[in-house]
Amino acid sequence: MKILIAPQSYKGSISAIKVAEAIKEGALNIFPSIESLIIPVADGGDGTLETLVESTSGIIHNSNATGPLGNSIPIIWGTLGDSKTAIIEMARISGLALVPQNKRNPYYTTSYGLGEIIKEALDLGYRKFIIGIGGSATNDGGAGMAQALGAKLTDANKKSIDFGGLALNEITKIDISGIDPRINESEILVACDVNNPLCGPNGASFVYGPQKGASPKMVKTLDDALYHFGSQLISDTGINIMEIEGSGAAGGIGGGMVGFLNAKLKPGVEIVLDTLDFDKSLKNVDLVITGEGQIDFQTVFSKAPIGVAKHAKKYNIPVIAICGSLGENYQDVHSHGIDAVIPIIPKPMDLKKASDNAYELIKNTSEQIFRILKISW
Repeated sequence: MKILIAPQSYKGSISAIKVAEAIKEGALNIFPSIESLIIPVADGGDGTLETLVESTSGIIHNSNATGPLGNSIPIIWGTLGDSKTAIIEMARISGLALVPQNKRNPYYTTSYGLGEIIKEALDLGYRKFIIGIGGSATNDGGAGMAQALGAKLTDANKKSIDFGGLALNEITKIDISGIDPRINESEILVACDVNNPLCGPNGASFVYGPQKGASPKMVKTLDDALYHFGSQLISDTGINIMEIEGSGAAGGIGGGMVGFLNAKLKPGVEIVLDTLDFDKSLKNVDLVITGEGQIDFQTVFSKAPIGVAKHAKKYNIPVIAICGSLGENYQDVHSHGIDAVIPIIPKPMDLKKASDNAYELIKNTSEQIFRILKISW
């Protein structure tokens, strides 16, 4: 019997690789000779950097970059084991978690540091990029990123605009001729799991602005600023990002990535699975085990367990998910390729205790699953 273990991390509790090791240990306790393959996965969000670096024997790089508030901060980014691909999480550079609650203001937060790290990777010879854009603190349409890479966004006085979403209103000229020419030699994949346009009621400002600190009045101002930015980009370059699906992701970074860097937006889990050559690993597999911290109705929206299940079902392989807890309408996953969902909590316990004992709980749950399978196998 051969099993493939491909879980996501349990956010804030245990890494994907540790989840996988716990599942494997539980299986081996019942089937000592079982053949197992571990492939930790992610969906392009939190934890993707570490998962891909660890899974490919890559490298974590420590650097400094301009943070969302404009000050220099220590950050990490990664390179994969192929020695060709850089992986960058925007949340580590321009993320909301980096901004204290009382300083959250998308009028002024910037994506400049993201551009700095892309340039650093270019300097080191990397020409393929995987960039996760979730968890951003910004609403600047990627203007800061573009400036760091050589674009000129100037006001009526021919001065560079300031950082932040509000300053987009001041743009009178966008000149992309100075963007680092090495961008044209690069393949840039952006993990994007939303389809919001740049502007309007479903756009970046209205949907995501409030969680970044924007009041209702600010949301309207920011939306107008992004509209002006998008219109100016069309006028000066002929590039139209206004209606691209996903252009409103991460405060307009989705659109900025396409417009300035010719990036491709793809579901994060598909980027991860393609990078790991996941389908090749499914050969001769009898069972796939996946999982995440909580499985609920949201899991079906491009989360890693569903991506894993979708690929497994192409080869008619059964899929079991082990999760920390079951949420609202968790049964929805059954129509998306996951055959059974098993939570790890055996009795009432608080979140801290569950988190502290996650490895043992996952191992014990895995062991019970394989005890049941032993009856029929």
